[in-house]
Parts: sequence; C-alpha cells; structure tokens
Amino acid sequence: MKRSHLLLTAAASLAVSACVAGPAPEIATAPPPLPQSYALAISADETASLDALLPVRDPAFMALSRAALDSGPTILEAAARVESARARARGSGANRRPSISADASIAGTRTNPAQFGSNLPSGIAFDTEQVSYGANISAVWDPDIFGRLRAQERSALSLSEAAGADAAAIRLSVIAEVAGAVIDWRTVSAREDALNEDVVAAESLVALADIRERAGIAPGFDRVRAETAAEVSRSRIAGLASERARIVGRLVALTAQSGQTVRGALGQSAPPAGTPAAPASTPSTLLTSRPDVQAAAARLAASDADLYAAAANRFPQFSLSAALGLLAFDISDVFDDDAIVGSAAGSLLAPLFDFGRIQAQIDGAAADKRAAFQSYRGAVFTALGDAETAYGLVAAADQEFTVATREQASAARAAELADVRFRAGLSNFLTVLDARRVADSSGERAAAARGRAERARVLLWQALGGNEGRIDSDG
Repeated sequence: MKRSHLLLTAAASLAVSACVAGPAPEIATAPPPLPQSYALAISADETASLDALLPVRDPAFMALSRAALDSGPTILEAAARVESARARARGSGANRRPSISADASIAGTRTNPAQFGSNLPSGIAFDTEQVSYGANISAVWDPDIFGRLRAQERSALSLSEAAGADAAAIRLSVIAEVAGAVIDWRTVSAREDALNEDVVAAESLVALADIRERAGIAPGFDRVRAETAAEVSRSRIAGLASERARIVGRLVALTAQSGQTVRGALGQSAPPAGTPAAPASTPSTLLTSRPDVQAAAARLAASDADLYAAAANRFPQFSLSAALGLLAFDISDVFDDDAIVGSAAGSLLAPLFDFGRIQAQIDGAAADKRAAFQSYRGAVFTALGDAETAYGLVAAADQEFTVATREQASAARAAELADVRFRAGLSNFLTVLDARRVADSSGERAAAARGRAERARVLLWQALGGNEGRIDSDG
C-alpha cells in the first residue's frame, strides 16, 4: 500500500512538472495602421447614400437580386456552410458538459462443469445455465480545469462567425454581379437606341444621294458611301445580340431562374438614367463593414483559441465518471435492493514523456496564428486597395462620361451644320458623310461611358462593404 502511494505521488509530481512549461506563447497581432482618408475620394459626398450606388430604382434589378438571394445556388451553399459551422460550435460547447448514457441488457451463459475439475467438495454445485438482466445509467465529465475545452469552444464559435461573414461577402458579391449585369443590359439597349438613330440618319443621306444621282447632279458613289455608313451601324446592332446572350446566361446562373424569366424581368421599363454622388467614407469603417475583413478577424480569433488549446495539452486532464444500475439473475429480482449496483471513479491523464509531440502542436498552432494575422492584414489592405480603386474609377468614369456627352453634342451639331451647308451648295457630300460618321460613333460612346460610370458605382458599393437593407426591405 505504501509503495502504491509512493508511485502515485511520483506520477503526480511528474505531471505537475509538465505544467512549468507555461502558457501559450504570445504572438504580436497589432492592428495594421490605416490612413486618415482615401487619396482618390476627392468628390465624395457626405450626404450621399450607399444604397443609391445600386440601380435600386430599376425593377429588373430588384426582381433579379431578390431571386438570387432567395434561390441562388451560391447563396444557398453559403447558408449551408454557416449551418455546418454553427453545428460544430454547438458540438464543441456540448463537450464541456457531462455525457450521460443509458443501456439495458439481457445475457445468457452456459458453462461446462468439467472446467471446474472433478474433485470438488461434496455439496458444491454450479448452475451451468444462467441469465442476467441489467440496466445502467452512466455519466462522464471533464471539469476542464485548464481550459482546453473552453478554448476549443471559442475557436469553433469564431469559425462560425467567420462562416457567417463569408456568407455575407458572397451575398454582396452576388448582388453586385446582378447589378452589373442589369446595368450592362441597359447599356446595350442605350447603345442600340443610339445606333438605330444612326441608321435613320444614314438612310436619310442614302435617300438624298439617290435623288441627286437620279437628277444627274451627283455620282452614284455618293449613294454607295451613304449605304455603307448605314450598313456599318446595322452590323454593330447585330453584334449586340451576343452581349445580351452572355448577360442572360450569367443571370440564369446567379438567380437559378429560367432564361424566359430573366428576359421577362429585363424587359421591364428602365428608370431614368442617373449617376448618384459617391458617399464619403473613412478607411476605419472597412474594419466593421467589410464582411471579408470581419471573416479574417474571426479566423484570427479562432487561431488564438487553437493556440491556447494546444498549450493546454501540457497540463493534466481530469475526468469524473459514475454509474448506477441494476443487475439480477432472475427477472423477478430486478427491483430488489440487492440488485442495485453502482460505481464512481476519477482519473488523471498527464503527459510524461511525449518526445516533443505537444511542443510540435504548439509550434504549429503558433505558426497558424501568425499566418491568420497576415491573412487579416491582407484582407484589410485589400479592402483599402479596393476602395481606392473604386473611388478612382468613379472619378475617371464621371470625367469620361462628361467629355463623351460634350463630344456627342458637338458632333451632332457639326453633322447638322454640314447637312445645312451641303443642301445650300456650300460643301460637298464627303464632308457630310465625315461629320455624320463622327456623330454616329459619339452617340454609342456616350451610352457606353454612362454604363461604365454606373458600373463603377457598383464596385464602390461593394468595396465599402455594401448594404442589403434596401433590397430586403423592398422584398
């Protein structure tokens, strides 16, 4: 007895000696420094709305974005991943609580009396056939003295938050893609309208050239050149069909709707075109508004908890167990007092010589935390870069649209004056065709420039963290 006591004391001493290694190593994760403002957000408006950057007045966008959020495969997959992460977090929390189980059994045994020998004292007999009836309730609990299970639960909860942030980022990305596709569709329609106007103008020149040719005052070459200008515009109109096909195909994939449904939504009347002002924002708001930054921060928190859990493996693990049950060899004796059986136990498991296994786990967890911190820094600076790019694109696209609009007005005026001078005999037909060619291309360029300005605002909406409130409230 004394020897066993000494052995137990020695084992406990060695186990406690394993604790001197100390807590998890500290990994510096200082927040990355942020600039005070965006370098390219020169024309940002404090009163502008983030929601207004999306085409929320367009019924096609509202219908298709709600369809994508409700039934889009990408959205539903992300939602399933969130549920999976939450289930794992609930499982980690349940590990900290006792595990209680119950069992019942009926067992029959038959023994050969010869196994006990033939020289048994007289009067002693064995029941060679026996049936036992048993039922037990047992419980096992780890009190988690050193916090290993608590750290694992914190890690699982942080990963659940990261999955939720990932799902939010996917939702914003899908909304932005739908918005871009709708804007592209409206832009193609505007370009087609401009090209149709070009065809009408070219056909009027064809008619004028034909009259002059029949009158013998102009060569037939003038009519051919006018017809060529009209065919150029018709060819460009025909090329727009492929762009529409690509837009519809992308929206089908995003919304899980049929092509007919998508085209029906896009066929709704477009609202008046507009380019709202860009809202002002500070770089620090990205830390709370960008889902990808939030997800990276949650994963950093999870890696910190994993490091703590790995370090806790240095310490002993205690467990308490108890069982209460019934055991009888006759069904009528199951509820007798003598049939009650039970047990209670406590156990300790401590590392003595693991030859560096636990330290290797700690080193790996520390490296994972450093990687998670760099991933978080990368997400922060990616967000800053996206915002800078988006603000710059908005400014550049607005400038392009302004210049393209002025070009369109100037080219239309020049074509009108050239036509007047030609009819008055002050200029030749080639001058009219050149002026008309410039006016024709300027109308399509202005429509495309407007589309790029609207698309740049969608990129800014996504870069600043987006907001689903307007879409959800209208749904």
